[in-house]
Amino acid sequence: MAVTVDQLLPRLLAGIGERAMVALEQHLDVHGPPPDLRRWPPEEIITLAESAGLRGHGGASFPTARKLRAVASRRGRAVVVANGSEGEPASNKDRALLRDLPHLVLDGVAVAARAVGARDAIVVISREDARSTRSLELALRDRASARLAGDPRFELFEIEPSYLAGQETALVSALNGGPAKPTFAPPLPFERGVRGRPTLVQNVETLAHLALIARHGADWFRELGTERDPGSALVTVSGAVAAPGVYEIEHGMSLSELLDVVGVTDSVAGVLIGGYFGTWLPPDIAPDVRLSGEHLSDHGASLGAGVIAVVGAGACPVAEATRIADWFAAESAGQCGPCVNGLHAIADTVHQLATGTAARTACDDLERWAHDMRRRGACQHPDGAIRFITSALRVFEHELRDHARRGPCDRCAGPPVLPAPIHARLRG
Repeated sequence: MAVTVDQLLPRLLAGIGERAMVALEQHLDVHGPPPDLRRWPPEEIITLAESAGLRGHGGASFPTARKLRAVASRRGRAVVVANGSEGEPASNKDRALLRDLPHLVLDGVAVAARAVGARDAIVVISREDARSTRSLELALRDRASARLAGDPRFELFEIEPSYLAGQETALVSALNGGPAKPTFAPPLPFERGVRGRPTLVQNVETLAHLALIARHGADWFRELGTERDPGSALVTVSGAVAAPGVYEIEHGMSLSELLDVVGVTDSVAGVLIGGYFGTWLPPDIAPDVRLSGEHLSDHGASLGAGVIAVVGAGACPVAEATRIADWFAAESAGQCGPCVNGLHAIADTVHQLATGTAARTACDDLERWAHDMRRRGACQHPDGAIRFITSALRVFEHELRDHARRGPCDRCAGPPVLPAPIHARLRG
């Protein structure tokens, strides 16, 4: 579903709900033909992405042109990896693109491949996402029959579902036959990645935006959004709302405007922005927040993977935080002390708070551990967990202290608001 802003949206989601966008004919009818990539100098594509101000939509918001240029500058034939693994449990935006708009993603892959001089491209999907696999297989058959000019050699790769598997070094490790865990020793993927070649790893939404920028130009892209975050973004809205789903919004749109569209069904206890690596915002602040990097940073938040989860007063935020703290510990790659020991200690302490069995120093312990662990993990997994937990401690301080005194509340047994990750530990 798309939120319309001054008739300039939808962009990525144009045609959704009106026709079967899997078919190439319908895709071209909505978006028009792609540019002839064979005649387009690679540096001009990179400059176009730079002028548009396109940033990554996988979570880190890194400037796309800088990644393109870093790979293009290396010796050897590059490889493009389209990251559609979507390990963020509360996000569905990448799956929506792969299932309903595969040609838009594949167009973006082709543009990126031309920019970095790649002839081979790999689209990574979660092994559990059979619908995306079928959609992409059909789309690739259509493109092969149409003999689209400029397409690279496409390959599909199914990866085991895991939060950390979507991290680009973990993805490259898996593609090279190793474990899907982050690696830290040089070289980095842009230097030597898949099959030892310079590798561009880019989120599928970012590539879909690149496909439209290649058609319509940088000025068109900047007609929406802010100076730092131009254009639109896909967000997954869930929780205490009447119409959960994937929406296309303008960067800088107010959260209150979006919540008016989706229809809040309960008084708001808190809003999680950015996903499980994101930040909790209290109800007195959340409605006035604008959904762009420069605005959210004032509150220690970012749009991240585009997740907006609304927890209503009828749910227990302490139960939500406890389950996700367990999940963080279970998702550890087991490669450093902060993950192996720190996340388990945090999860155990949050559980003790929730059940009224914690020591009096529990909240202080959590704050101290969070301070000591910050930026000391082998990857960013501990930092994401710390951001989630410490913001929950602030926003839900009253509820946590009430649980610490009285134990579980009546709402603890209710259905979860945040998706219950299948890899979380089960507690007796």
